[in-house]
Amino acid sequence: MWQQYLQQIQHGDIKALARCISLVENQVEGHERLLQLLPPSTTPVIGITGPPGAGKSTLVDALIGHITGEGKKAGVLCVDPSSPFNLGALLGDRIRMSEWYTNPNVYIRSLASRGSLGGLHPKIIEISDLLKAATFDYVIVETVGVGQSEIEIAGLADCTVVVLVPESGDDVQTMKAGLMEIADIFVVNKADRPDAAAFMKNLHGMLAPAFNTRRIPVPVIKTVASQKTGISELMEAIAESLAQQKNRDKKYWLLAEKAYYLITQKKMAGVKKSFLKTQIEKAGKDFNLYRFIQQF
Repeated sequence: MWQQYLQQIQHGDIKALARCISLVENQVEGHERLLQLLPPSTTPVIGITGPPGAGKSTLVDALIGHITGEGKKAGVLCVDPSSPFNLGALLGDRIRMSEWYTNPNVYIRSLASRGSLGGLHPKIIEISDLLKAATFDYVIVETVGVGQSEIEIAGLADCTVVVLVPESGDDVQTMKAGLMEIADIFVVNKADRPDAAAFMKNLHGMLAPAFNTRRIPVPVIKTVASQKTGISELMEAIAESLAQQKNRDKKYWLLAEKAYYLITQKKMAGVKKSFLKTQIEKAGKDFNLYRFIQQF
């Protein structure tokens, strides 16, 4: 059955792909077999991340337009924030990118973060690998806009695009330790706003050699995603970044990061939050967090 599913995915069967994503997402028994059958893939994963309100979804929408305009195919994963109580999500990207849902060259899947602190879905590695096995030329992953914690995308994407807006201002300083260091490309979106020039100057200053140890300069691209301005320049920068990485060992670090994450997941597989909550309730007033976790 799993071999048949894989063949269908490799032949561009979107229904089979959607079904397999659901099987993996819900950890249906035997889904590991499908993942173990996946062949090596060179399909690049482009990560789009940044603080809330930066226009990530609008930028992804514009990138899809550029990719399909060149006759290529795009698989898109949009991760939305989950409720901490029922782990459900609004999945607002379905509204923003609705024009692509009938396009045969585009597949968009909205996912809930399900409590993941890194701005991604717990099964994002497996799901992105399923998309890489399909007939897409690019896989785009858009993260939850939660700021500093969403550096997990650096362990998933071949090229990480950090989207900022002029209003970020001094917030760039607070982002330096996280988002600032994972970027392969910076995008200053909504660059038609009055503060854009000053913000670009500050950003370039932070990326200067005196303050940065990166050997290869990080490009900064200005866009107005709502007007599709700067998108072709961004795609050129992405292509250049991907070409440079073929000569670096980043792909091995990426695989090591993925392996570490998946091993950690397996180790934690038997630990359920609902069980922990029940045990904590039973402990009553004598509960001590550190004595409690020692048993695990």
